[in-house]
Amino acid sequence: MSSAVVSAILITSIATYLSRFFGVISSKNIKEKSKIFRWFNCLAYSTLAALITRIIIFPEGDLSEVGYTIRFMVILISILLFFITNRNVVYPTVFSAFLLSFLNYFF
Repeated sequence: MSSAVVSAILITSIATYLSRFFGVISSKNIKEKSKIFRWFNCLAYSTLAALITRIIIFPEGDLSEVGYTIRFMVILISILLFFITNRNVVYPTVFSAFLLSFLNYFF
């Protein structure tokens, strides 16, 4: 391996674990019900929702070959399954992968 690759791996590893270390140290003083904690939680969920929406509406790669109708059907069925299974995330996630593959293959 090139020394540049090894250096990049080491620098990114140090940056990742250093930020996690500071997070562990500072988390002792943060209350889960505080406004700042709830704000960061909302920020994380909104960022995740934006990324998922971007993947669904403007997909790249193999997902771009799947039609909008199939994608939205899978989303609606997965949301319905999410509520049927008492807000369990695992079942809709696994089911959506199989359903998307099945619908894309046959339609």
